[in-house]
Amino acid sequence: MRRVAVIGSSGAGKSTLATALAERLAIPAIKLDALMRGSDWIPTPTPEFRSKVIAALAKADASDGGWVASGNYRTVADITQRGADTIVWLDLSRRVTMWRLFKRSVRRSVTRKNVCASSRESLANLVSRDPNRNVLLWSWRSIPRYQQIYEGYASGEFWSHATVHRLRTRSDVAKFRDSVSG
Repeated sequence: MRRVAVIGSSGAGKSTLATALAERLAIPAIKLDALMRGSDWIPTPTPEFRSKVIAALAKADASDGGWVASGNYRTVADITQRGADTIVWLDLSRRVTMWRLFKRSVRRSVTRKNVCASSRESLANLVSRDPNRNVLLWSWRSIPRYQQIYEGYASGEFWSHATVHRLRTRSDVAKFRDSVSG
């Protein structure tokens, strides 16, 4: 396990697990959100984003012999997920992910913590009816779509090259994390 893609819905714990796995494997954690988002949540254009991801993975491979990439971006799935030897799919219940996402978003809004570049979450966005502003609405709507996409990847050719771990509970995640060593 040297090239790991951690995927799942917003709030599932992708970044947290990726950081823990990277520490255990002594390889870099690459957060795709950090490569995708600029200030004020402005997305990086796809060609530039793809170039950033390719460069980050190549640098990690050259210097540390691997990487753990966290994120769902389908525009780079052919690079991250097809380049991974291990796919970790965090497929936790909606109840768990939405509660985590709510707590995280409120905490970030109150503390005004920078998330990506100089982007910050706001309480106003959490009450917006626009799913492009409200991460809770966006996530609620995207969970079934990601499940359908990833079930297709798991049963088809897209992930056939990799070992796939579909983790459905917090206990599954903890057991998997604790089983990994460098």
